[in-house]
Amino acid sequence: MQLRTLQKILWSAAAFATLAFGLWQFSQDRGPSVGEQAPFRPTFALPDAEGQLRTQADFEGKYLLVFFGFTNCPDVCPTTLAEVAQVMDDLGDQAANVQPLFISVDPVRDRALGLAEFTGAFHPSILGLAGDDTQTRAAADSFYIHYERQDDTTAPDGYSMSHSPALYLVGPDGEWLRQFSYGTPAAEILADLRSRL
Repeated sequence: MQLRTLQKILWSAAAFATLAFGLWQFSQDRGPSVGEQAPFRPTFALPDAEGQLRTQADFEGKYLLVFFGFTNCPDVCPTTLAEVAQVMDDLGDQAANVQPLFISVDPVRDRALGLAEFTGAFHPSILGLAGDDTQTRAAADSFYIHYERQDDTTAPDGYSMSHSPALYLVGPDGEWLRQFSYGTPAAEILADLRSRL
């Protein structure tokens, strides 16, 4: 009787080990684990306020600070752009090596409201880009960010935009380097940039 119990335990252990090994192999095939990001090169092709089409190639050799948002945003967008403005001021002469971009996730309304005026109110170096729906979706997908329109009777025009709130850093070679979560202070962003410049 004891031999039969021991056999059951051994068979159970073997089955568990096989299952664990299979799960481990599956996780290895699925790419980076949570919290990691495989290297990638985000792309975009979006017009600026003057209608000139801008792509990542226009900024080759510069670091890009990229933020997706909308002009009617009540909190996240103005807070983040204020931090970006502080970073650009504090960089001094090194600011020439950094290009901040504001990509609209509400392009039709933002163009009507004046995208250049909105970004310029924070800092003259922040370049606003607003494409059509297809261009905007392609850029967002390239950065792996989420956005969607949400009905909101208290917001202007009866809707608001939900969107990923992070600030993204792209290197001079066009490769994604990191993201700064919402609320990252300007001093921390500045320190990271200075360590790279």
